Amino acid sequence: MKDNIRGTVEMTAAMVISGTIGWLVVLSGRPVTEVVFWRCLFGAATLLPICASMGLLRRGQVSYQQLLLAALGGVAIVINWLLLFAAYSHSSISIATAVYNTQPFMLVGLGALLLREELTRSKVGWLLLSFAGVLLIILAKPDSSESGGSYLIGILMSLGAAFCYAVAALITKKLKGMPPHLIAFVQVLVGTLLLLPVVVGNESTIALDSWAFLITLGVVHTGLMYILLYSAIQRLPTSLTGALSFIYPAVAFLVDALAFGHRLHPLQILGIAAILLAAAAMVLGWKWPQIAARKP
Repeated sequence: MKDNIRGTVEMTAAMVISGTIGWLVVLSGRPVTEVVFWRCLFGAATLLPICASMGLLRRGQVSYQQLLLAALGGVAIVINWLLLFAAYSHSSISIATAVYNTQPFMLVGLGALLLREELTRSKVGWLLLSFAGVLLIILAKPDSSESGGSYLIGILMSLGAAFCYAVAALITKKLKGMPPHLIAFVQVLVGTLLLLPVVVGNESTIALDSWAFLITLGVVHTGLMYILLYSAIQRLPTSLTGALSFIYPAVAFLVDALAFGHRLHPLQILGIAAILLAAAAMVLGWKWPQIAARKP
C-alpha cells in the first residue's frame, strides 16, 4: 500500500513535469538543436553522479552489446526530441502533444512487424480510432496566424517523433537486466555527443533567462523526471502507470491554453479525444466494443 502511494506521487510528479516541457522549450527562445543539446548535457550531468553512487558505472555491469543497443536507443530519443520540439512552433504544443500520443500504436505496429507479436481485433480497432483522430486534427482549420502547410508539417513532425519514441521503446525491450538509470544516462550522453558539433560552431550569446530554462530542462525535466518515472514504474502495476501517464497531455493542454492562449477548434478537440481514448484503451488493455447480434 505504501509503495502504491509513493509510486502514484512519483508518477504524477513525473507526468506534471513532462507536461511543462513544451512551455520551457518555447520560452528558452533557442533553436531546437541547441535546446536538445543542453537538455542532454545537463541531464547527463545530473544522472552521472546518481549512476556512479549506485555502482552502475563499474566495468562488467553491462555488455558491449547492451551499450550499443542503448546508444542506438539514444539516437532515436534525440531525433524524437528534435522533431517534437520543432513541431511546437508549427502546430502548437496541444496539437503536437496529442498527435505524439499515437506512440503506443507505432510500438504495436513495430512489434507486429519485427517481433511477430499478435495484432488482435481490439488493437486494430483502437488503431483505426486513433488514425481517425489524426485525420480530424489534419482537417481542422488552423488559426489565421498559422499557414496550412506549416500546420501539416507540425503534425508530420509529431508523428515522426512518436515513431522514433516507439523505436527507442522497442530497443529498450531488448535491454532487460540493464538498469533504467544507466539506459537514460547512455541516451543523453549519446545526444550530447551527437549535437556537440552544432553548439561548438554557434557563437550566438545565450541570455541569462534562457540559461535558466535550459538548465531546468536538463536537471528537472530530464534527470529528476527519469528518476521519478523509473522509480514509479518499479512500484506500480502497469495499469495504474498507464492511467497516470495521461496526466502528461492534460497538463500540456492546460499550459498551452494558460501560457500561450491557444484555443482548440471543435474538430481538433474531437480528434484529440479520439487519440487519447484509443491510447488509453491500448495501454489499459480495453477490449474493442462488440455489438451483440440480435437473436431472431
